[in-house]
Amino acid sequence: MIVNRPPMGWNSWNTFGENINENMIKEMADAMVDGGYLDAGYEYLVIDDCWSELHRDEKGRLVPSKEKFPNGMKAVADYVHSRGLKFGMYSCVGFLTCAGYPGSFDHEFQDAKTFAEWGVDFLKYDFCYRAITVKQKMLYRRMGLALEGCGRDILFSACSWGRDDTEKWIQSTGASMWRKTGDITDRWGTFHYLADKVMENTTSCSRGCFGDLDMLTVGMKGKGNVGQGGMTFNEYKMHFTLWAQMNSPLMIGCDLREPDEETRKILLNKDVIAINQDPLTAMPYNLEYYGGWNPEGVKIYVKHLSGGDLAIGIYNFSQEEAPCIVALDLVGLPPSTGKTLRIKELWTGTEKTVTNGVLRTPVGAHDCKIYRCKVIDI
Repeated sequence: MIVNRPPMGWNSWNTFGENINENMIKEMADAMVDGGYLDAGYEYLVIDDCWSELHRDEKGRLVPSKEKFPNGMKAVADYVHSRGLKFGMYSCVGFLTCAGYPGSFDHEFQDAKTFAEWGVDFLKYDFCYRAITVKQKMLYRRMGLALEGCGRDILFSACSWGRDDTEKWIQSTGASMWRKTGDITDRWGTFHYLADKVMENTTSCSRGCFGDLDMLTVGMKGKGNVGQGGMTFNEYKMHFTLWAQMNSPLMIGCDLREPDEETRKILLNKDVIAINQDPLTAMPYNLEYYGGWNPEGVKIYVKHLSGGDLAIGIYNFSQEEAPCIVALDLVGLPPSTGKTLRIKELWTGTEKTVTNGVLRTPVGAHDCKIYRCKVIDI
């Protein structure tokens, strides 16, 4: 399935883990629609691991848990579709899923057909309990082939953890997105670690096969399956902004049935979402290696946008407020061009024109600023 922009949606794992059921999924579908998330672009509702019985049926087919999903997955999919959303599910390349339920190894074509019959639109495909005799890329190619031939458009989300040089072969599988990292948890340390790993390599995050930095923890506040203390508002804002600028799929992980206004302010920021969903889907580049003006712990990324705009993100991972500088010649606007930037900071709405060829701004500890910039005459 071809996708031209990073997918957006909600996934059950971060908050609920194994504690999923039909009623909760229906309530989440209602919350996505009634809360304005579908209108903002979050269209996929994805059930993660732990949805099935522990054994296949006599014909080798996957069976939804009779306790959690008594009416079956087709009924759940129908409800999700009735609310205007798309329905996603989970499986794994291995003999078992990560939580110990039946995986799809040697059942790829059968499972793809089953998912199609149920009305699935999205498949997250994990990497636990794999057969060590088969190369990772072959396992993902198998399911990619099965999905392409199942008779339904199903977005293939390859949760490969970035193992075995995934970026070198992932596009051969037909996947529309692929996990570049291990799992996220809801705490600053994990976010900082994953951000560092991502910032080392911004490749393979572009049109058709988007690099997935894992689900968002925005709004979890230490609750739920991967809750480990939570983060502050500014840290969540930084998390969301970085994922958006890096072209990562934006998959919400908190409980949308009870979000507070701070969480809504982050997840529904249409200007930041527009950076993520920009049709050019250009990969961001790093200004870290130019000059020596910015303090240690400050990272600056630039992304070209359609129509000639730029997105400039400044991220302060240090423990103190930092004075930050972006010289415009580093983004292609030396004085000889006769151009400068008219900038809008997308969290405050503040606008100004950059003068003297240098953008100067303080950024708080564990905070960020993201500017949408228009090239104008001096």
